[in-house]
Amino acid sequence: MFKTKAIEKVHNTAALAQPERSAVDQHVEILVATPVSCIGAAMTIVGNVECSGPAQVFGRIEGELRATDLIIGEGAQVEGSIQAQEVTISGRVKGTIRAVRVRLQGATVEGDIIHRTLSVDENSVFEGMSRRVENPVDRRVENSAESSSNVINSTALKEVVPSPSLVAPISPATNGTLHN
Repeated sequence: MFKTKAIEKVHNTAALAQPERSAVDQHVEILVATPVSCIGAAMTIVGNVECSGPAQVFGRIEGELRATDLIIGEGAQVEGSIQAQEVTISGRVKGTIRAVRVRLQGATVEGDIIHRTLSVDENSVFEGMSRRVENPVDRRVENSAESSSNVINSTALKEVVPSPSLVAPISPATNGTLHN
């Protein structure tokens, strides 16, 4: 009987020491537990990088980059396409960006941005085309639509553009008249 009361006392003390966790605390714990892949400032990667979770880039990447949530930090450089759910860019990107949410914060971007939402702060430079689509990371639907419109446009151009006419070269005359 003594052992039972002692064990019960330990359980009660442990319960008092740990307050109940709210749903917010549990959510924060889950976010903290998710590992973040990081490419450091002294690192250069040539090739494609695919991350199944969040990633942070502070170095240089030459190639395609995919992640769920992506941060391109200040001083980072990416040359190639980027695809993610959310992208925050403070570094330099040269290539196409496809993401649901894109934030340019002191960034320099040269290339197209296909997005659902885009925010550009006053310290950013963006040279390229911005296109809003409902699902920017789904390339199959958009590419098939683009390729069919390109086929139609190229066919239309082939039909509309006449072949250049042949004109006999004109040689200059001594008295201002033209000779054939």
